[in-house]
Amino acid sequence: MTTRAHRLVLWDIDHTLVDYTGVGSGWYASALATATGTELHTQPEYGGRTERAISTDILALHGIEPEEETIQRLWRELIAVADRDGATLHEQGRALEGAAAALADFGGHDGIVQTLVTGNLPEISRYKLAAFGLDEHLDLAIGGYGSLSAHRPDLVPHAVAAAAAKHRTSFAPETIVVIGDTPNDVHAALDHGAIAVAVATGHFTAAQLADAGARTVLPDLADLDAVRTAVLG
Repeated sequence: MTTRAHRLVLWDIDHTLVDYTGVGSGWYASALATATGTELHTQPEYGGRTERAISTDILALHGIEPEEETIQRLWRELIAVADRDGATLHEQGRALEGAAAALADFGGHDGIVQTLVTGNLPEISRYKLAAFGLDEHLDLAIGGYGSLSAHRPDLVPHAVAAAAAKHRTSFAPETIVVIGDTPNDVHAALDHGAIAVAVATGHFTAAQLADAGARTVLPDLADLDAVRTAVLG
Protein backbone atom coordinates (compact mmCIF):
# COMPACT_ATOMS: atom_id res chain seq x y z
CA MET A 1 0.00 0.00 0.00
CA THR A 2 1.33 3.44 -0.93
CA THR A 3 1.67 5.92 1.93
CA ARG A 4 -0.18 9.15 1.31
CA ALA A 5 2.11 12.18 1.29
CA HIS A 6 1.69 14.18 4.48
CA ARG A 7 4.63 16.60 4.49
CA LEU A 8 5.99 18.88 1.77
CA VAL A 9 9.57 20.08 2.22
CA LEU A 10 10.65 23.01 0.03
CA TRP A 11 14.42 23.51 -0.06
CA ASP A 12 16.41 26.57 -1.01
CA ILE A 13 19.72 25.82 -2.79
CA ASP A 14 22.43 28.45 -2.37
CA HIS A 15 23.96 28.62 1.12
CA THR A 16 21.38 26.10 2.29
CA LEU A 17 22.45 22.95 0.44
CA VAL A 18 25.52 24.17 -1.45
CA ASP A 19 28.00 27.03 -1.48
CA TYR A 20 29.10 28.40 -4.84
CA THR A 21 30.32 31.77 -3.60
CA GLY A 22 31.44 33.95 -6.50
CA VAL A 23 30.26 31.60 -9.23
CA GLY A 24 26.96 33.36 -9.91
CA SER A 25 28.51 36.80 -10.42
CA GLY A 26 31.02 35.31 -12.82
CA TRP A 27 28.24 33.63 -14.78
CA TYR A 28 26.32 36.90 -14.96
CA ALA A 29 29.39 38.78 -16.19
CA SER A 30 29.83 36.29 -19.02
CA ALA A 31 26.12 36.11 -19.87
CA LEU A 32 25.66 39.88 -19.86
CA ALA A 33 28.62 40.37 -22.18
CA THR A 34 27.39 37.75 -24.62
CA ALA A 35 23.71 38.69 -24.50
CA THR A 36 24.07 42.48 -24.62
CA GLY A 37 27.71 43.32 -25.34
CA THR A 38 27.91 45.11 -21.96
CA GLU A 39 30.62 44.63 -19.36
CA LEU A 40 29.35 43.94 -15.85
CA HIS A 41 30.47 46.83 -13.65
CA THR A 42 28.01 46.75 -10.76
CA GLN A 43 25.88 44.09 -9.12
CA PRO A 44 22.62 43.98 -7.19
CA GLU A 45 21.95 42.02 -4.01
CA TYR A 46 21.74 38.30 -4.78
CA GLY A 47 20.85 36.61 -1.50
CA GLY A 48 17.31 35.31 -1.17
CA ARG A 49 16.17 36.91 -4.41
CA THR A 50 14.83 35.39 -7.61
CA GLU A 51 16.56 35.22 -10.97
CA ARG A 52 13.84 37.40 -12.45
CA ALA A 53 14.47 40.13 -9.86
CA ILE A 54 18.26 39.86 -10.16
CA SER A 55 18.25 39.89 -13.97
CA THR A 56 15.88 42.85 -14.07
CA ASP A 57 18.13 44.80 -11.70
CA ILE A 58 21.34 43.93 -13.54
CA LEU A 59 19.94 45.10 -16.85
CA ALA A 60 18.57 48.31 -15.33
CA LEU A 61 21.84 49.04 -13.51
CA HIS A 62 23.63 48.86 -16.86
CA GLY A 63 21.19 51.13 -18.66
CA ILE A 64 19.43 48.32 -20.52
CA GLU A 65 15.64 48.16 -20.63
CA PRO A 66 14.64 44.90 -18.88
CA GLU A 67 12.23 43.77 -21.56
CA GLU A 68 11.13 40.14 -21.48
CA GLU A 69 12.98 39.30 -24.69
CA THR A 70 16.23 40.65 -23.22
CA ILE A 71 15.72 38.81 -19.94
CA GLN A 72 15.15 35.57 -21.82
CA ARG A 73 18.28 36.14 -23.89
CA LEU A 74 20.27 36.74 -20.72
CA TRP A 75 18.89 33.54 -19.20
CA ARG A 76 19.81 31.50 -22.27
CA GLU A 77 23.37 32.68 -21.88
CA LEU A 78 23.36 31.95 -18.13
CA ILE A 79 22.22 28.40 -18.84
CA ALA A 80 24.87 28.03 -21.54
CA VAL A 81 27.59 29.13 -19.10
CA ALA A 82 26.31 26.72 -16.43
CA ASP A 83 26.26 23.93 -19.00
CA ARG A 84 29.84 24.74 -19.98
CA ASP A 85 30.95 24.63 -16.34
CA GLY A 86 28.81 21.65 -15.37
CA ALA A 87 31.59 19.08 -15.42
CA THR A 88 33.80 21.13 -13.10
CA LEU A 89 31.20 22.63 -10.78
CA HIS A 90 32.20 20.23 -8.02
CA GLU A 91 35.57 21.99 -8.02
CA GLN A 92 34.05 25.49 -7.84
CA GLY A 93 31.82 24.95 -4.83
CA ARG A 94 30.94 22.53 -2.07
CA ALA A 95 27.98 20.69 -0.65
CA LEU A 96 27.24 21.97 2.83
CA GLU A 97 27.72 19.59 5.73
CA GLY A 98 24.69 17.45 6.38
CA ALA A 99 22.86 18.33 3.17
CA ALA A 100 23.22 14.95 1.51
CA ALA A 101 22.30 13.08 4.70
CA ALA A 102 19.18 15.19 5.31
CA LEU A 103 17.94 14.82 1.74
CA ALA A 104 18.54 11.07 1.80
CA ASP A 105 16.86 10.66 5.18
CA PHE A 106 13.70 12.49 4.14
CA GLY A 107 13.83 10.70 0.80
CA GLY A 108 13.43 7.44 2.68
CA HIS A 109 10.04 8.51 4.07
CA ASP A 110 7.16 7.61 1.75
CA GLY A 111 5.03 10.36 3.26
CA ILE A 112 7.48 13.19 2.56
CA VAL A 113 7.70 15.05 -0.75
CA GLN A 114 10.86 17.09 -1.32
CA THR A 115 11.31 19.74 -3.95
CA LEU A 116 12.71 23.26 -4.32
CA VAL A 117 11.72 26.84 -3.76
CA THR A 118 14.76 28.61 -5.12
CA GLY A 119 15.68 31.84 -6.83
CA ASN A 120 17.60 29.86 -9.45
CA LEU A 121 16.40 28.96 -12.92
CA PRO A 122 15.30 25.29 -13.23
CA GLU A 123 18.24 24.35 -15.43
CA ILE A 124 20.81 26.01 -13.19
CA SER A 125 19.24 24.40 -10.12
CA ARG A 126 19.82 20.98 -11.64
CA TYR A 127 23.47 21.74 -12.46
CA LYS A 128 24.22 23.07 -8.99
CA LEU A 129 22.69 20.07 -7.24
CA ALA A 130 23.85 17.34 -9.61
CA ALA A 131 27.49 18.35 -9.13
CA PHE A 132 27.26 16.75 -5.67
CA GLY A 133 24.51 14.20 -6.29
CA LEU A 134 22.00 16.24 -4.30
CA ASP A 135 19.28 16.00 -6.94
CA GLU A 136 18.59 12.32 -6.30
CA HIS A 137 15.94 12.75 -3.60
CA LEU A 138 14.31 15.94 -4.90
CA ASP A 139 11.43 16.10 -7.37
CA LEU A 140 12.69 18.96 -9.51
CA ALA A 141 9.66 18.84 -11.80
CA ILE A 142 7.39 20.40 -9.16
CA GLY A 143 9.67 23.12 -7.79
CA GLY A 144 9.11 26.85 -7.51
CA TYR A 145 11.84 28.59 -9.51
CA GLY A 146 13.18 32.12 -9.88
CA SER A 147 11.97 32.42 -13.45
CA LEU A 148 8.37 32.63 -12.22
CA SER A 149 8.34 35.93 -10.40
CA ALA A 150 10.47 38.73 -9.01
CA HIS A 151 8.58 38.28 -5.73
CA ARG A 152 9.97 35.31 -3.78
CA PRO A 153 6.76 34.41 -1.91
CA ASP A 154 5.06 33.75 -5.28
CA LEU A 155 7.21 30.65 -5.72
CA VAL A 156 5.77 28.80 -2.73
CA PRO A 157 2.15 28.38 -3.92
CA HIS A 158 3.42 27.33 -7.35
CA ALA A 159 5.40 24.45 -5.81
CA VAL A 160 2.56 23.55 -3.45
CA ALA A 161 0.02 23.41 -6.29
CA ALA A 162 2.33 21.31 -8.47
CA ALA A 163 3.01 18.87 -5.62
CA ALA A 164 -0.67 18.63 -4.75
CA ALA A 165 -1.63 17.91 -8.36
CA LYS A 166 1.06 15.27 -8.80
CA HIS A 167 0.33 13.47 -5.53
CA ARG A 168 -3.44 13.97 -5.67
CA THR A 169 -3.56 15.35 -2.18
CA SER A 170 -3.75 18.71 -0.48
CA PHE A 171 -0.99 20.05 1.74
CA ALA A 172 -2.30 22.14 4.62
CA PRO A 173 -0.06 25.10 5.49
CA GLU A 174 1.10 23.43 8.70
CA THR A 175 2.41 20.45 6.69
CA ILE A 176 4.58 22.61 4.41
CA VAL A 177 8.16 23.38 5.48
CA VAL A 178 10.37 25.93 3.75
CA ILE A 179 14.09 25.61 4.49
CA GLY A 180 16.44 28.46 3.61
CA ASP A 181 19.20 30.75 4.79
CA THR A 182 17.76 34.24 4.31
CA PRO A 183 14.96 36.35 5.76
CA ASN A 184 13.35 36.25 2.30
CA ASP A 185 13.04 32.45 2.60
CA VAL A 186 11.43 32.89 5.99
CA HIS A 187 9.01 35.55 4.73
CA ALA A 188 8.07 33.38 1.74
CA ALA A 189 7.03 30.62 4.15
CA LEU A 190 5.18 32.85 6.57
CA ASP A 191 3.27 34.63 3.80
CA HIS A 192 1.53 31.32 3.13
CA GLY A 193 1.25 30.03 6.69
CA ALA A 194 3.99 27.46 6.13
CA ILE A 195 6.65 26.45 8.65
CA ALA A 196 9.90 28.38 8.25
CA VAL A 197 13.11 26.55 9.13
CA ALA A 198 16.27 28.61 8.71
CA VAL A 199 19.92 27.62 8.59
CA ALA A 200 22.62 30.15 9.49
CA THR A 201 24.97 28.96 6.77
CA GLY A 202 24.68 32.04 4.56
CA HIS A 203 25.18 35.74 5.11
CA PHE A 204 22.59 36.16 7.87
CA THR A 205 23.03 35.44 11.56
CA ALA A 206 20.87 33.15 13.62
CA ALA A 207 19.48 36.22 15.39
CA GLN A 208 18.50 37.88 12.12
CA LEU A 209 16.75 34.73 10.93
CA ALA A 210 14.92 34.37 14.22
CA ASP A 211 13.86 38.01 14.09
CA ALA A 212 12.47 37.38 10.59
CA GLY A 213 10.12 34.82 12.13
CA ALA A 214 11.73 31.42 11.57
CA ARG A 215 10.16 28.81 13.82
CA THR A 216 13.51 27.04 14.11
CA VAL A 217 16.99 28.30 13.34
CA LEU A 218 19.75 25.72 12.93
CA PRO A 219 23.46 26.54 12.80
CA ASP A 220 23.73 24.14 9.82
CA LEU A 221 22.37 20.77 8.67
CA ALA A 222 25.08 18.69 10.35
CA ASP A 223 22.90 17.43 13.22
CA LEU A 224 20.45 15.13 11.46
CA ASP A 225 18.32 14.63 14.57
CA ALA A 226 17.93 18.39 14.93
CA VAL A 227 16.99 18.70 11.26
CA ARG A 228 14.41 15.91 11.63
CA THR A 229 12.88 17.60 14.68
CA ALA A 230 12.73 20.98 12.94
CA VAL A 231 11.04 19.55 9.85
CA LEU A 232 8.90 16.76 11.27
CA GLY A 233 8.17 18.10 14.75
